[in-house]
This record gives sequence, C-alpha cells and structure tokens, in this order.
Amino acid sequence: MQKKSYLTAITGLTLLCSAGTALAQDTAPKLDSGDTAWMLTSTVLVLMMTIPGLALFYGGMVRRSNVLSMLMQCFTVCCLSTVLWMVLGYSLAFAEGNAFIGGLDRAFLLGMGVDSLSGTIPESVFMTFQMTFAIITPALITGAFADRMKFGPMIVFSGVWMLAVYAPITHWVWGGGFLAGDGVLDFAGGTVVHINAGVAGLVAALMLGKRAGLGSENLAPHNLIYSVIGASLLWVGWFGFNAGSAVAANGTAGMAMAVTQICTAAAALSWMAVEWAVRGKPSVLGIISGAVGGLVAITPAAGFVDPTGALAIGLISGGACFLGATWLKNRLKYDDALDCFGVHGIGGIVGALLTGVFAVEAIGGTAGLLEGNPGQVWTQLYGVLATIGYCAVMTFVILKALDLTVGLRVTPEQERELDLALHGEIVH
Repeated sequence: MQKKSYLTAITGLTLLCSAGTALAQDTAPKLDSGDTAWMLTSTVLVLMMTIPGLALFYGGMVRRSNVLSMLMQCFTVCCLSTVLWMVLGYSLAFAEGNAFIGGLDRAFLLGMGVDSLSGTIPESVFMTFQMTFAIITPALITGAFADRMKFGPMIVFSGVWMLAVYAPITHWVWGGGFLAGDGVLDFAGGTVVHINAGVAGLVAALMLGKRAGLGSENLAPHNLIYSVIGASLLWVGWFGFNAGSAVAANGTAGMAMAVTQICTAAAALSWMAVEWAVRGKPSVLGIISGAVGGLVAITPAAGFVDPTGALAIGLISGGACFLGATWLKNRLKYDDALDCFGVHGIGGIVGALLTGVFAVEAIGGTAGLLEGNPGQVWTQLYGVLATIGYCAVMTFVILKALDLTVGLRVTPEQERELDLALHGEIVH
C-alpha cells in the first residue's frame, strides 16, 4: 500500500509539472500570422500618409514656384527620420530606461533578429510601424514654415527635433514613461504626433515670421487637385494609423476603424457647415481640411470611444479646427502657412480632451466623464499641458540655436522662387 502511495504521489507530481510546463508554453508570446499580416499592411498605409499623401496635400497648397521645395522637404524628412530611428530613435522611445527617456540598449537595432517578437508580431514589424509615425510627425511641421525656411537648417531641425522631442514624448506615452503611468490615454498619437507637431509648427511660424507678400500678394493654393488627392490618401492611410495601433487584427482594431471613418466624415461636414454659414460658400479646401481635422481628433480616442462618441468628437472638432485655422490665426496674427497648428494642434488638443469625456470602459478599459469618471478629463488635460510645455521649449531652443549659427530664413528673393533657388528645378 505504501509503494502504491509513492507511485501515486510521483505520478501526481509529474502531471503537475507537465501542466505547469504546458501553461508556461501557452502563455509565452507566439507569432500570430494574422496580426503580423495586418501590421505589415498598416505600416505600408502609414508610410503612404507621408509619401505621397502629405507631400501632395501640402504641395498643392503652396505657390507653383515652391511646390517642388515642399515635396522635397517631405521626401527628405522621410529618409532622414528612417535612418535616425534605426540608429537611435527607436531605442530612446521603446528601450527600457526611466520615466522620461528610454535607454540605448536597442541603438542600431542591436539584438533584433528574425525571431524577436513584440507581442504577437515580429519586433522588426513593430519597429517599422513606429518608424512611420516618427516620419510623419516632423514632416507635418514643415507646413507651418512653408515657403520661407532654408533647406539645410530644415534638415538639421527635423533630425534633432525627432530625437530630442518626438522620441522622449513617445516614451512618455507608449514606452513605459510617466504619462502612461499617470493614466493619460492616447491610442494612436493625439499627443505624441499631432499636439507635438502642431505646437512645434506654431513656435516655428512665430520665430520665422510671416511670408513675404502675405496680405498683399496672391498666396492661394496653386493646385487644389493635388491637395484633394493628398487628403484622400491621408484618409485611407489613417486606418493603418489608428486601427493599426491595436497591434493586432482584433475587435479593437475593427472599432478603431469604424470610429475613424465616422469622426472624419462628421468633422468634414462640420467644417463645411461652419464655413458656409460664416463665409457664404463651402470650399474644397475647407472640406478636406475638416476631414484631416477629424482624423486628427479621433486619433487619441480611437481605441477608447464608441461610434456615438466618435460622431460627437467629429462634429466638435470640425468647427474647432475651422476657428483655429481662421479666427485664431487672424486674431493672434501669426503665419501658420498650411495650418499645422490650426488643424493638428487644435484637433489634437480637442481630441485628447474629448477622449476623457467619451471614453467607454467596455471598449478601452477606462471610463470617461459620461460614465462617471470626470477625473479622466483632468488627466487628459495634464497630458496635453505636459506635451505642449516640453515641445514648445525644446522647439524654441533648437530653432534659436540654428538661427544664431546658420540662420533659418531664405532671402525675400529666394522665397518667391524656392524651387529654382534651393534645388535648381522648376515646374513648367
């Protein structure tokens, strides 16, 4: 009988160990081919947002003599940000570090192999997906100082800004930093991308001053067809931006896609309605700007709100961005050439704050104001203010250093023919 008891005990222990091993194997991260396929697709979609989407959107809105300069800036920033992200940016944003900045463990993508995973997808895919965000953010800023910044200083500014401003704020929100720890919600980049770029654009516009001929010459967009095509590419690509931020092919991605479409359409109609009421005519430039404003506003909220919340965010953000791009700019008399702050800064701020209002616990795990959690609005405000403060100060420091050394602005003569003056080319 004693022998039998020993055998039973040994068998039980064996089974227990086997179960523990099986459980460990089950909980270990495993590659999911569906998630990987979706993230590969999302990465391509987000890259399309910069080249060709943003390039065409901005390119159509400048003077004919400066369109190649605008396209060149977007393309160059794409290439520069890619290299810097690989060398240092990814590590500063996502490697283990402190509450403010990541470490250098992943500099030059050290240790990343074909078997390295980030959740259920290859780390190489996650890294490249995040790289596309690092590409578009400094590219957005170029719209604020369009027509008047030297090309060389633009390159230096974009590179330094991406490493010194974008990477730390990314770490704060998505890399284990203090804003995430304090409960700030930003699903796909309302603070990281849009408030960040918008505030930097405002600072740049103030420091460079107004374009030559503003108010006395015709500075209207030279080709709105380009801008409509660009806005359309941004809209389509944004599904990778928002739904891709789920980092999985799941219900969260599906809801993010749905609310992105709803909010964007509502914001476009909202801008159109307000412009129609104020100016007597709805414009093509207005409706596409409203759509982009809606895309911006839903970005922080995409993984946290339901369709009703998305509709409300769209209706509010469209009108808010119209006022930011027209009334506010005219009242404060700054020259944000292509409304980087008016659309991305204002849209990002509105979207971030309204995330705290309309967040649904059953969708994103956090309740908002309407579900009895008013504190989330204050948490969102804290995230907005932290982003604005750091971005504004650092952008000023970088630009001031460049202005004191090599200068920021082209000559008035160059300004009217940037394509020819800076690149030796012209559109015939």
